[in-house]
Amino acid sequence: MRLLSFQEQGQSGVGWVANAQATEFVDLALTGANLPRDMLTLLSTPGALAAAHAAAQKAPASAIKPLASVSLLPVVPNPSKIVCMGLNYADHAAEGGNARPDYPSFFLRGPSSMVGHLAPLVRPKASTKLDYEAELAVIIGKRARHLTAANALDCVAGYSCFNDGSLRDYQRKSGQWTIGKNFDDSGPFGPWLVTPDELPPGGAGLRIQSRLNGKVMQDANTKDFLWDVVESLRIITECMTLEPGDVIITGTPAGVGYARNPPVWMAPGDVCEIEIEGIGILSNPIIDEQ
Repeated sequence: MRLLSFQEQGQSGVGWVANAQATEFVDLALTGANLPRDMLTLLSTPGALAAAHAAAQKAPASAIKPLASVSLLPVVPNPSKIVCMGLNYADHAAEGGNARPDYPSFFLRGPSSMVGHLAPLVRPKASTKLDYEAELAVIIGKRARHLTAANALDCVAGYSCFNDGSLRDYQRKSGQWTIGKNFDDSGPFGPWLVTPDELPPGGAGLRIQSRLNGKVMQDANTKDFLWDVVESLRIITECMTLEPGDVIITGTPAGVGYARNPPVWMAPGDVCEIEIEGIGILSNPIIDEQ
């Protein structure tokens, strides 16, 4: 099952998409099933995902809309937290001059840093060093603390694509990366949530790419994680409680712009795509902050 968040004439909603090639979606609010109109509430309501799938299967024609007729929002527009991992691929750690870490690097993103599929990724006035990072996003579906290897995946509602847009000079202004990772509209998230039954357990073994203006910049596989999804969830929930709608961003492989010679930065007029096997393509044009 694929679920997306959208906005139409100032109203938000949740849609069901048949497959990655679909040009139409089912507006779940028009199915008559009395389902929540936002992703966070849908994920937080017991039984709502199953009800959404059932409702979409028998949706009337009046509930079906063209994808092009709405604006897609970040998959979860208002999560309580977005936990990001750094240096989770050995090749990316090496290209930045870092040894293989003994423990993941973590930082947080705020909701205002995110944009949806096809929305502009904004290069801010403060810097031109805007970099791309292809990442697998894990979306939490139920409250979780002190997870184990045996039960970690039970809390996962689905997976998506994320572009961890980074202002590299600001990222390095302090010992913490957070400031360079939280500029407004710098983190595309989408196009939709894909439920775990559609993918290998833990999103393992999926090809992941970034493309800038059609040129492949990163090309890797989630089997190369230093800490896979199960271990990442176990480590994170040693520290904090995960809630429905929370998002885990799992790190990026080698090939980022700052490590190239000369460096490659995203600029206005560019289009950056993140593609993950079995999920789809997240695409965003780059514009300057106005």
